[in-house]
Amino acid sequence: MSYPLYVAFIWHQHQPLYKSYLDGEYRLPWVRLHGTKDYLDLVLLLEQFPRLHQTVNLVPSLLLQIEDYVAGTAFDPYLSAALTPTEALQIGQKQFIVEHFFDAHHRTMIDPHPRYAELYEQQQHNGKAWCLEHWSLQDYSDLLAWHNLAWFDPLFWQDAEIACWLEQGKNFTLSDRQRIYSKQREILSRIIPQHRRMQENGQLEVTTTPYTHPILPLLADTNAGRVAVPQMTLPTQRFQWPEDIPRHLRKAKHLYRNWFGCNPKGLWPSEQSVSPAILPDIAEQGFQWICSDEAVLGWTLQHFFHRDAMGTVMEPELLYRPYRLETPHGDLAIVFRDHRISDLIGFTYGNMPPRQAAIDLVGQLEAISRTLKSRQSGGVALDRPWLVTIALDGENCWEYYTLDGKPFLESLYQILSEHPSIQLVTVSEYLDKFPPTETLPSHQLHSGSWVDGSFTTWIGDPVKNRAWDLLTEARKTLDACPEATEENNPEAWEALYAAEGSDWFWWFGAGHSSNQDAMFDQLFREHLMTLYRALNKPVPDSVRRPVDDRIIPADCRPSGFIHPVIDGQADPQDWDRAGRIEVGGSRGTMHQSTAIQRLWYGVDHLNLYLRVDFKTGAKPGVSLPSELHLFWFYPDRPVAISPIPLENLPNTAPLNYSYHHHLGINLMTQSAWLQEAVESNQWHSRMTRANVAFGDCLEVSIPWADLSTVEPDWSLRLLVILANNGSYQNHVPNDTLIPVDVP
Repeated sequence: MSYPLYVAFIWHQHQPLYKSYLDGEYRLPWVRLHGTKDYLDLVLLLEQFPRLHQTVNLVPSLLLQIEDYVAGTAFDPYLSAALTPTEALQIGQKQFIVEHFFDAHHRTMIDPHPRYAELYEQQQHNGKAWCLEHWSLQDYSDLLAWHNLAWFDPLFWQDAEIACWLEQGKNFTLSDRQRIYSKQREILSRIIPQHRRMQENGQLEVTTTPYTHPILPLLADTNAGRVAVPQMTLPTQRFQWPEDIPRHLRKAKHLYRNWFGCNPKGLWPSEQSVSPAILPDIAEQGFQWICSDEAVLGWTLQHFFHRDAMGTVMEPELLYRPYRLETPHGDLAIVFRDHRISDLIGFTYGNMPPRQAAIDLVGQLEAISRTLKSRQSGGVALDRPWLVTIALDGENCWEYYTLDGKPFLESLYQILSEHPSIQLVTVSEYLDKFPPTETLPSHQLHSGSWVDGSFTTWIGDPVKNRAWDLLTEARKTLDACPEATEENNPEAWEALYAAEGSDWFWWFGAGHSSNQDAMFDQLFREHLMTLYRALNKPVPDSVRRPVDDRIIPADCRPSGFIHPVIDGQADPQDWDRAGRIEVGGSRGTMHQSTAIQRLWYGVDHLNLYLRVDFKTGAKPGVSLPSELHLFWFYPDRPVAISPIPLENLPNTAPLNYSYHHHLGINLMTQSAWLQEAVESNQWHSRMTRANVAFGDCLEVSIPWADLSTVEPDWSLRLLVILANNGSYQNHVPNDTLIPVDVP
């Protein structure tokens, strides 16, 4: 019997609890704004292609907040400002508006709208103080309108009212802003019914997540952090409350039945985090399947997944199948996502032309099918029903796509609707036809998440650990009040559940940062304050103080993929997730003199990116050497290497190392040349598609395809040298190399 390649898309829709129980106000607007841009349109687009089936995960904390906005009982500071007459705006509100009403990816959500872009340019080029001094009340009114208009998904632009506002462009009134808010609520009101309708007709499967999106393995025992990282520094106090797990699961299941009229079959464990300890509770609550990441499967099988030069898994029969997990309360199925393909959608395809990206994704699936066929006994069709799981965040990535991903998804869905050998399925309909035949011993399941198969994103950092200690103290206080049950003191328990959510720990400490870091810190502590007050207990001083001291290290590793436009303009949004190395003035008097002040570096699946900030006014050939050279070192890789081909080179590390790739850049002409080491310490020229721009800074992108010997998941080290006409001047970093991980 022959089979198509089955593909299960799982879109994860989530927002943490932004509502503070201290005063009932929402602190941040992301449920409302993402609700008008990312939840309804995703399934409306799918509905146009009835042959395609998908799975959408809707987190209870998200849906509860959507219901609040639909009911008109949810207000956040952004919404309150938008509904305030401009003549009544206080100076504090104006400062807030100038600071936060451009919180969007400007290239896709601000720049396409001339009036919004005009105001953004004034804020960027003239400064916030200038705006406060010079903006008219009409400027504020237009900004208040556009901050909301820009979040309407392009799928809704044909709506008569929205089309009228977009054409109007400026001179918005309070009445306009009120009607924009009404349109937001109208769109939000359609989200749950649309998902229910599509699930009932079989095109969609809706799954759920533990109530407030907690990391279940860490609720069971924070020592789970040491499974992947044995030397992890844990919080001072051990959090060990496994009884909270069934509480989160029961609440999620109960709410799901209210919204969708049936029991959920699938569970998306928060952050795809799993461990043996959580499986019995999940099975006991009646869930039939869960999902996690290929890294968790790799750790479980003690197997590292290899990929070929195109990124295709070389052991596909291990990844592209469901597994059975046996528990005392029945069996669970588990599927593991293809991490790379999921990341391509989440972080890379938005930087490509939409149709090209769609074709590339289909090509990735076709490559998997070819690899599977090559490993079977014969035949031109698949002889087994393999399942490729693609699972990712369903909201945040679209902000970086042209027209919020609409052209990409339309192209992708059109191709897949007509594809003869790829079939999109929900996870449950696949499992109903093809139950798992391979068992993973439950006790061997790795304890980890979708981030490197570990929990380091949520625990182990000093700041994250402080937050866990605060949570542990609050949980002990609640436990010491047995009279405070969920029935007679729901406020205390709801505050606990909110504080147990994963998002606060994500933003604490190193690794992630945003324009709302301080607010996430405040929200976490407000949930704890609510718990203490509900128990009539004094709020500890430690809960009143910020968890994070807000000190940002001078140097940092990349916190995510980046997609900068190479124009030499140093756009802050382009490099906000990049790694950074401070050079000039940050290393003390022993650091060598150099015109370079700062290095930025990062990657996506297409390119390696580098940005070099020079001293103000530095000019190539005058106050700055005329050339910049990049050298790639591949530790523990069997590649040809050659010495650095520059004159007057000191015989010191790392200058006396040998390297495999060399990109030279003429800073005066912005031309580039690429060399690759070959045998006998020689360098041979290679074609390069490196993109170079020198303006406010130097920005460079080097396609991974140029570095032809590099394979996925390799690590490399990078050295930057300044030279004049082939003669060494200086290098950075001074005594080490820049570490880069190939995606």
